[in-house]
Amino acid sequence: MQEIQDILKEVEKMGIRFVRLQFVDVLGIPKNVEIPVKKLPAALEEGVNFDGSSIQGFVRIEESDMKLVPDLETFIVCPWEEERVARVICDVCRPDGSPFEGCPRTNLKRVLKEAEEKGYEFKVGTEAEFFILKYEQGRVTTSDHGSYFDLLPLDLEESLRRDMVIALEELGFRIEASHHEVAPSQHEIDFEYGHALKIADNLITLKLAVKTLALRKGYVATFMPKPLYGVPGSGMHTHLSLFRGEENLFYDPHSPDGLSRIAKGFIAGLLEHAPAITAITNPLVNSYKRLVPGYEAPVYIAWAEKNRSPLVRVPPQRGKGTRAEFRSPDPSCNPYLAFAVILKAGIDGIERSLDPGRPCNNVNLYDLTCEEREEWGIRHLPRNLEEALMALEKDEVVKSALTPHILDYFLKAKRQEWEEFQRVVHPWEIERYLELY
Repeated sequence: MQEIQDILKEVEKMGIRFVRLQFVDVLGIPKNVEIPVKKLPAALEEGVNFDGSSIQGFVRIEESDMKLVPDLETFIVCPWEEERVARVICDVCRPDGSPFEGCPRTNLKRVLKEAEEKGYEFKVGTEAEFFILKYEQGRVTTSDHGSYFDLLPLDLEESLRRDMVIALEELGFRIEASHHEVAPSQHEIDFEYGHALKIADNLITLKLAVKTLALRKGYVATFMPKPLYGVPGSGMHTHLSLFRGEENLFYDPHSPDGLSRIAKGFIAGLLEHAPAITAITNPLVNSYKRLVPGYEAPVYIAWAEKNRSPLVRVPPQRGKGTRAEFRSPDPSCNPYLAFAVILKAGIDGIERSLDPGRPCNNVNLYDLTCEEREEWGIRHLPRNLEEALMALEKDEVVKSALTPHILDYFLKAKRQEWEEFQRVVHPWEIERYLELY
């Protein structure tokens, strides 16, 4: 009750007029119900009922009543809104207040609790890339010619990106870096690592802030993995570690490489389950236009300590900074589901004492022949969404990271997406075949 009273005092002090109750659907799309501030006390104490049948992957019309239960720790004032508007992230519950098995956030809480019962606190850091584009004469175009770490006059969105960082810092984000990325009009904002649930919440907030601020300046910001041909796509490199209190369990000062058996087992679990994980961390047809050789995205299932061509890289920091960098995820994924499957896979590797094999240090995997990769035991990531979905259906460990409700809806939705894509005649096909045949 004291926490509720503190929020109500802040609302009155800041002159808040509206509050958004935010949640995400199974596919990770943000949704919200906006209420006038006079309704806030009841919402914080009792939750807010809504029609769940209209939300992707929730419930059928005959069982449509659902409830949003605010998580008070996520209450923020939105600095990008013209009106004084606040936002609080909610868990989706049944009308009686019991957890709803289709809520991605609640699902992540379940998997995190299972890990905590085994003595593991899961911490995550992400590098979310995105494009800032323009619509001109009905076509999407780049708005600058900048490249990695460029400044004005090549990076024309420098001031817009700075506005985004300022807005995020006002929300309490601890920004570590922001910069222009490799492709024209491509950018990255990195914030400090933390508990997996908080980072998932922050990623949804980051997307909303970036897209809203870009739109108000006449741009379109997109976290689509590969919106442009011939340039690198947008990834979401994800840094992973397990803690027990202040102790980083991935670090072993007595190991020659500084990595503990827990770290090696976790990495091995990622490699073992990588094909199935990919369905969740790279969930779009378009995701697989990024996962191709030649554009800095990982293609081969291997690990290394310095090399950036494998799927998993271990940065050089040791001690509390010891971590594994999982390089395949892209920012179109639902972070609540992505973190859940990554954690499940890693812990499976620990519990089964899996060995990741020798690291591919000083080896460019793209230069190896098929025979050489086979000799190393290096597999290929799924080449398209269909392959990834087939891998997910066969992997019991990764499936257990999702409730049956979420898994069933996700597979149905993504199979439909793949079938629709297969039926569409692409402009490339017209250009390539129409006159020739």
